[in-house]
Amino acid sequence: MLDLARTSVFLDFDGTISEADTGVHLMERLAPREWHSIGDAYRRGEIGSRECLLDEWDLLAPATKADEAKMRSIVREVPIDPATGPLVDALRAAGAEVVVVSDGFGFPADEIAGALGVPVITNSVDWTQGRLEFPNEDRCCACSSCGTCKQAPIKDARRRGRSAVLVGDGASDRKAALLADVVFAKAELAAWCVTSGVRYLGFKTLADVHAALVP
Repeated sequence: MLDLARTSVFLDFDGTISEADTGVHLMERLAPREWHSIGDAYRRGEIGSRECLLDEWDLLAPATKADEAKMRSIVREVPIDPATGPLVDALRAAGAEVVVVSDGFGFPADEIAGALGVPVITNSVDWTQGRLEFPNEDRCCACSSCGTCKQAPIKDARRRGRSAVLVGDGASDRKAALLADVVFAKAELAAWCVTSGVRYLGFKTLADVHAALVP
């Protein structure tokens, strides 16, 4: 049993907190269909997430990239797992650190994390320039290809003597899963854990994570 008072829980955003990938939803609505080939190349490991995100962002029209209100309205169409708030509240009541980590376009995760009152590590958009930025990249990392390095906060937690729990669903969570003490995985991440020999606990919704961590 984890001592939650000495545990940091890292929650992925797209497909984990949100019930679908907000970036995919955004691109389906606003981008030409060639964005699919970029996402496919990323999932095959041919390009890193930073290159993937920049190439996808470049497909959006300049006026669209500066239209913050329109883009926020579209991503809000994606439902949030209703178990998110109760899970966060229960973890914090037990003394755990809770952090949202997202390697997507940034602003959807930033908005929800703000509503939850938890810190978020993600990418960002300069709306005045319509530019995607990467304040949490780590060019010193061995791969140096992610927009947001999800290994870095796990390494920091472990340096502080804390256990690290990762909850995720996709390709951007793979490298973090290699370092976390406990991995909750579903969908693509779960399949990757099986083929890569990474131990994990399966989940369907965050209610399952809640039941496992704070019974």
